[in-house]
Amino acid sequence: MHTAILTTNTLGMIAEKLRAAGLRPTRQRLALAGILFSGGDRHVSAEELHQEACAAKVLVSVATVYNTLNQFKAAGLLREVAIEGDRSYFDTNTSNHFHFYSEKDGRLFDFGTETLEIKGLPPAPEGTEIDRIDVIVRLRKA
Repeated sequence: MHTAILTTNTLGMIAEKLRAAGLRPTRQRLALAGILFSGGDRHVSAEELHQEACAAKVLVSVATVYNTLNQFKAAGLLREVAIEGDRSYFDTNTSNHFHFYSEKDGRLFDFGTETLEIKGLPPAPEGTEIDRIDVIVRLRKA
């Protein structure tokens, strides 16, 4: 569980981060952003963020959490990592990197792009270009 006590300075920095991304810093966005961004890079599901918000006495619905995460994603503040059809995590690290996924405990772990080589990609369809490549390496107990 991840909870944070936000100082006035931290709230100001978070509000500025939201404004710079084109988002109005509402009370709920500030509270959820404070939980998300105050502890370094992390992966969180909407349900986990909702639980953390409740534990921090932030009164938001699950629907508000989903809407806020999707707004943050659209603004470039988060990256969505889809694991299964309806299972997604939101990553505060928006840089180009890849993931290990532990099927046993449902956790994501980052790994870098330095040594990974992707070969044999077909050309992008006409009028498009490759934006990024998502790699998820699934782990299971040996």
